[in-house]
Amino acid sequence: MRGSDSVLTVAEMRAAEQALIDGGTSVDELMQRAGRGAAEWVWRIASGRPVTVLCGPGNNGGDGYVIAQVLHERGLDVVVVAPIEPRTDAARNARGLYRGGMATSGEGRRGAVLVDCLFGSGLTRPLSDDLLALLGGLAASHGQAVAVDLPSGVESDSGAQLNDGLPRYDLTLALGAWKFAHWTMPSSAAMGARRLIDIGIGDIGAAASLSARPRFEPPAPDAHKYRRGLLAVVGGAMPGAALLAAQAAMRAGAGNVRLLADHSHPATPAALVVSDARLDEALGDERIGAVLAGPGLGRDDAAKARLAAALARGGPLVLDAEALGLLERQVFTRETLATPHEGELAKLCETYGISAQGKRAQARALAEASGLTVLAKGPDTVLCAPDGRVRLFAPGPSWLSAAGTGDVLAGIAASRMATGLPAFEAAEQAVWLQHEAARIAGAAFIADELAHAVKPAYARFL
Repeated sequence: MRGSDSVLTVAEMRAAEQALIDGGTSVDELMQRAGRGAAEWVWRIASGRPVTVLCGPGNNGGDGYVIAQVLHERGLDVVVVAPIEPRTDAARNARGLYRGGMATSGEGRRGAVLVDCLFGSGLTRPLSDDLLALLGGLAASHGQAVAVDLPSGVESDSGAQLNDGLPRYDLTLALGAWKFAHWTMPSSAAMGARRLIDIGIGDIGAAASLSARPRFEPPAPDAHKYRRGLLAVVGGAMPGAALLAAQAAMRAGAGNVRLLADHSHPATPAALVVSDARLDEALGDERIGAVLAGPGLGRDDAAKARLAAALARGGPLVLDAEALGLLERQVFTRETLATPHEGELAKLCETYGISAQGKRAQARALAEASGLTVLAKGPDTVLCAPDGRVRLFAPGPSWLSAAGTGDVLAGIAASRMATGLPAFEAAEQAVWLQHEAARIAGAAFIADELAHAVKPAYARFL
């Protein structure tokens, strides 16, 4: 894992900074690195226009004084609004080096860019009413807003908004490493673009990281349809969802996709093989590289029997939709991916007796308790492995909030697993493929269009 990919808790970030300090880098030098790196972004955005920097009492406020001094040296109209005096040595030192304008309130101050350095990643309590009003007023009187490290009023580890009515930002500048709040709803929705400022923190062996864009390889010169991977999709009472998953899977890398269903459907594409053989016999094909069960499965006794057959087969398995609601508590020792939305994740946690709160904590606890690789999907997607690895993702297009897109995601992930990838890597690639397909499909797409867009999306990763 590259250091820049790491997503750190507050405690991990403090430990990483302390390691730099123990190695001879002073707190003041770290503040200069952070502030000067952030100032470069503010300088570009301001484009010569007035800037207001809101500074709090801690080291995040100290970063703000450094930013303001850089902009002052470059001739910008910059004013620091500091409602509270600095309370750390480094912040006081940075304040002492600042030579520009100062104010204790935002009264009458207007400008092009507000830089929020009021509070950073250590905040765990709501902003006071007066500070919330100050922040909101300044945001309203400036054309753009930039948050340094995190927007004030956001809890770093959970992504919770500690106050109602927090402003929205055009840009958030993470200092040193990503924090969980940068990629976790609801706070991430208000952060605008996100950029990382390097202050010298390397790879500290963190369990969590931001997913990096994958690269695919074309089939080997001697490949054939079975060597590329045979995926079996277990159909059920509602054929549409299974067909969606199969159509996406056909375009996501597997050489052969087979729908195991009692009957075909008028919308079944000619290239999709439909087998109406007894399910246990159909699943006995040793060439099958992975099985997908869940989309359109239903919840009746027949669905339970079909799920039981998929579970009994062995080998790589993807569980989605109705399969997750029917699943009984067990421990998985083979490569098995579960792709729950938030409601299905809550039901699985109930099944496994997990009391954790929040999507990431629930997904991680479920993976550890069940042996499942858990892809908890939604506007903020998190991937957790049984060994403790965690991946977070940049958000996909909001048009993905439509019926059937989860079936498409499951089909993509199952296709990647059928090619021989482990569940964790297959799921990670599936998220990227789904997001790219959504961009290609454009606005107001339906799931069928998303499934067809998987093909050009795949080409972009070669």
